[in-house]
Amino acid sequence: MTKEHRDQLMALAREVSFDAGERIFEEGGSADHFWIIHTGTVALDLRVPGRPGVVVETLGPGRLVGWSWLVPPHHWHLGAEATSPVRALEFDAATVRSMCERNPQLDHELCTYVSGVLARRLRSARIRILDLYAPHGAGDVP
Repeated sequence: MTKEHRDQLMALAREVSFDAGERIFEEGGSADHFWIIHTGTVALDLRVPGRPGVVVETLGPGRLVGWSWLVPPHHWHLGAEATSPVRALEFDAATVRSMCERNPQLDHELCTYVSGVLARRLRSARIRILDLYAPHGAGDVP
C-alpha cells in the first residue's frame, strides 16, 4: 500500500491485547473489526461438529487477523484464539469500509491486499485438509 493510504488506516488503529487462550472471535459472529498482530500468535480454527475446533493456520507478527469484515454479509468464516499473549492494532471495520467508499484508490489497494491474504489462507487450508484426510503418499501439493 502507498504510504498515504497506510497512514490513513493507521490513524484509525487502536492498540489492544489478548491473553493466551482468549477467543478473539467466533465463526459465524459479526465481523466488525480486524487486527494486525504486533506480538504473539493467533490460531484460526474451524468448527467441526462433535469434535474440537481444527486449527487451520497460526498467524504471527505482521499478519492480518480477519478478512470477513470486507465481504458481505460480514460474518466470520473461521474462529480465532490467541495462542500466546497478543498485542495488536485493531481497526473498526465499518469505519474502514466507509473510508474506502470515499477513496476508490484506497479501496482498490486494500481489496488487493486482502485478496492476497485470502489466497494464502485458502492454500494453507487446502494443505491442512490434505494433511488430515489424504491417504499417505498422495503426492505433492502443486
